[in-house]
Amino acid sequence: MGRGDDSNPFAHDDDDVNPFARVPSRNSRPTQLSPERAYYSDATVNIPLDSPTDFRKKEMELQARENELKRREQELKRREDAIARAGIVIEEKNWPPLFPIIHHDIANEIPVHLQKLQYVAFTTWIGLIWCLIWNFLAVTAAWINGGGPKIWLLSIIYIISGVPGSYVFWYRPLYRAMRTESALKFGIFFFTYLFHIGFCCLATIAPPIFFDGKSLTGILPTLDMFSDNSLVGVLYFVGCAFFAIESLISIWVIQQIYMYFRGSGKAAEMKREAARTMAAAL
Repeated sequence: MGRGDDSNPFAHDDDDVNPFARVPSRNSRPTQLSPERAYYSDATVNIPLDSPTDFRKKEMELQARENELKRREQELKRREDAIARAGIVIEEKNWPPLFPIIHHDIANEIPVHLQKLQYVAFTTWIGLIWCLIWNFLAVTAAWINGGGPKIWLLSIIYIISGVPGSYVFWYRPLYRAMRTESALKFGIFFFTYLFHIGFCCLATIAPPIFFDGKSLTGILPTLDMFSDNSLVGVLYFVGCAFFAIESLISIWVIQQIYMYFRGSGKAAEMKREAARTMAAAL
């Protein structure tokens, strides 16, 4: 037989094929394996290392910055000490709470034994503001009732000058006197507070020789108003009562502060300061 007769008729062309392997169906997709990284770089990464000179330079820069911060801190401390020695206090505006325009902190800045008296004095300042506002409302009613525009303009002037004037001339000096125990500021308060008491007493009576008719809600304009218009007369009567109460409380305040002023030795200190001032002037 020839060579062709020696061949196996059952043999497959590819002897390496596994007969037990699963034959993929026509619709199946071949499974794809996730590729693995096949590239590895043999290149070395050079990380630059600072030399001792660079370390020393950075250390010197940090030390210079630290020294500069210490110098600024010492300079700030020196200025704060100079301001404190000069008696200058940086006051943050915190009152009234909704629209702060002044600094006011009795609980933290006034000595405990003087806080009650300071609160009463503060009440007289607020009371004066309320008296002037009520006076403006009553005079406005009188003007509408035929009292003339002059008394209405005067009532506005009382508010514009009285509210900031009372704070600057007597309440702020009293606040600082209570806080710093300064005899000079106590003296300023006594002098200006007497004018406050005098104005309140005159407003309670409101004689026409000092004020233009009915621009203040005193007892005399009140009697006239009752004869013209009862409603306006009631408004004037309430204003008169406010001024009378303000006068009485203010007199009590100045008495109490004067008693403390003398009892604490501030009166003698004020006399010594006045004597030294006169001697220096001579």
